[in-house]
Amino acid sequence: MPRSEKVEFAGSQGHTLAARLEVPDQAPRAYALFAHCFTCSKDIFAAARIAAGLADQGIAVLRFDFTGLGASDGEFANTNFSSNVDDLIRAADYLRDAHAAPRIIIGHSLGGAAVLAATARIPEIKAVATIGAPADPSHVQHLFADARPEIEARGEAEVTLAGRTFRIQKQFLDDIESQKLSDAIGTMKKPLLVFHSPLDNTVGIDNASAIFVAAKHPKSFVSLDAADHLLSRREDAVYVADVLSAWATRYLGEADQKAEAAAATEEGVVVVRETGNGAFQQEVLNGPHRLLADEPPSVGGTNTGPTPYGYLLAGLGACTSMTMRMYANRKKWPLEQASVTLKHDKIHAADCEDCETREGKVDLIEREIELTGPLDEAQRAKLIEIADKCPVHRTLHSEVKITTKVKA
Repeated sequence: MPRSEKVEFAGSQGHTLAARLEVPDQAPRAYALFAHCFTCSKDIFAAARIAAGLADQGIAVLRFDFTGLGASDGEFANTNFSSNVDDLIRAADYLRDAHAAPRIIIGHSLGGAAVLAATARIPEIKAVATIGAPADPSHVQHLFADARPEIEARGEAEVTLAGRTFRIQKQFLDDIESQKLSDAIGTMKKPLLVFHSPLDNTVGIDNASAIFVAAKHPKSFVSLDAADHLLSRREDAVYVADVLSAWATRYLGEADQKAEAAAATEEGVVVVRETGNGAFQQEVLNGPHRLLADEPPSVGGTNTGPTPYGYLLAGLGACTSMTMRMYANRKKWPLEQASVTLKHDKIHAADCEDCETREGKVDLIEREIELTGPLDEAQRAKLIEIADKCPVHRTLHSEVKITTKVKA
């Protein structure tokens, strides 16, 4: 079951921005960044539903409140389109540092215009999607057209948008009028998916046409039929999440990953590959099993899975327990449970009396076995003896030859 985590990071103006990270129940296929509509918040239904839907598809999503909106600090009056774009860059920086850089960026309404402007500044982005986005930020001027004379005369004015009052300054108007997205869209060089409803009364369908014409291939358009601008119907938001996940898959390199995964179904074959999430995270493929390996934060990892030595100890511990279980079952001994605790360390060879190595350091694996059940002393002693005969134990004590070749 995906989970939603509260997070915070510093915005472009130094204020603390409130965010939520929707995390899949397994290793994320990728991380996505979601930008909400003008004067909305990260918790608007469309943003929450789309993020949850993508998390169901294995994509982690960060959605956040722009400076001065929702639960984020700062004054809305001091923000503008450019500062929103800068907040998006800060959000990408946060993901890159804490987890992994976003590979998908999604924007709703004016947030869609913001992602079109921000994409060139986030090099890891592989796919871009807009939902009901204006082709030009200045489109929002119609929302406060009646207040325009006062803004021009006094430098600011109070306007009511969606039942809430906002203070709009002239610097906001000047900023959006200076933004021209056509060049940014034309030089973006990223796959683009445009969602738009032909019945959108807030941002007309002609905006989708302008964005689509300005963009270079690969580009796609999906009509949202009877959806409203805010995607207030659950089925519309779910549809966007499902289509977006399926579309993005081809741009995340997953076809090659699936081919490698198929090779790992061969018995005895293990495939380990970088996920791109964090500095060290690895995906471990063994038949139908998908595991993660990582390092702790103390050495730059994100602690999303056992360390390589953790897996080594796990292999020895599992083999030890299984070997004792097989022997006890064959003998019909009353072994209720076997538990193995292991620890790895490096010690000075001089401190090891029975080691052949006399200089430098040697690896020390400490293994503690607990046997539960009405076993007599002889049975316990025999099972401990059998533990040393498990195949992994023997491998670690025998000569091991590792060959390496480079895949063409």
